[in-house]
Amino acid sequence: MKTSLENAIATQLGHLRDLKALLEQELHLISSREPETLMQLLQDKQSLLDTIESQDSAVETLYQRSSDSGSIPDICEELLQSCKQVLFECKYLTQINAKSVEQGQLRLVHLRNFMMELRAKESMTYDRSGKTSGDSSTKGFRA
Repeated sequence: MKTSLENAIATQLGHLRDLKALLEQELHLISSREPETLMQLLQDKQSLLDTIESQDSAVETLYQRSSDSGSIPDICEELLQSCKQVLFECKYLTQINAKSVEQGQLRLVHLRNFMMELRAKESMTYDRSGKTSGDSSTKGFRA
């Protein structure tokens, strides 16, 4: 017969596994550049994080009661270790996702700079003495 502590930890483990799956899906959406789907996933992730936080409170309360009575079943300790392992994996995936977003932003900045350079080159003209000069709409850029 499962104890309420065991049920609570098992439920939390399920939530953490769901979070891990969402983080893996998030990485795919970041790399495939699907902003609308990504925004929906981020809302789902926030909701799941709120659920995990409230379940943490429930587990903590039940764990404290069991600890005070001196009877924490071994299965609960094993489930907690599984939770910690999945949580570690979630943290790792979060770091990967953050790095992917950062790399995407750097690529966008590089693309923007490249487009500005290209625009400046296209607007380049020559004056009477043969010197190059850019169009006045590209203030600050000279070829």
